[in-house]
Amino acid sequence: MMDDKPNASGSIARVTGAARAAGLDIEIRRMGASTRTAAEAAAQCGCAVAQIVKSLIFQGERTGRLFLFMLSGEHQLDLAKAATLAAEPLKRADPRHIREVTGFAIGGVSPIGHLAAIPAFADEALLRFAASGPPPVRMTRYSRPNPAH
Repeated sequence: MMDDKPNASGSIARVTGAARAAGLDIEIRRMGASTRTAAEAAAQCGCAVAQIVKSLIFQGERTGRLFLFMLSGEHQLDLAKAATLAAEPLKRADPRHIREVTGFAIGGVSPIGHLAAIPAFADEALLRFAASGPPPVRMTRYSRPNPAH
């Protein structure tokens, strides 16, 4: 996991606490090289791209509310399907709003440990890795919608 430098210890503590509260035993790693793409993250973690969890934050166009979408590293977000789940059209989230609500800077948003609860949706493809424990997580700010998925 990449942490946001200004409050790294607070961010790590929030993520660790949230994991513990959910009954998860996690290991937080600081990556020495880029994990900007799912392929880079998989190489750093020594796993398949499909095992990487991308945390994507979008903002409701009407409400301004944030929504978290967790996808397998091999998938792209279908923005139309995501908007249906959110019950409103979605847009790229404002970076300041992401930081205020989650406590994380874009590019380093954890799927857990946010300052405030936000609706979250997960890719069913991630369930195939559940038996072997939680998959590694790569944080990212957004993904370009891909109508094929």
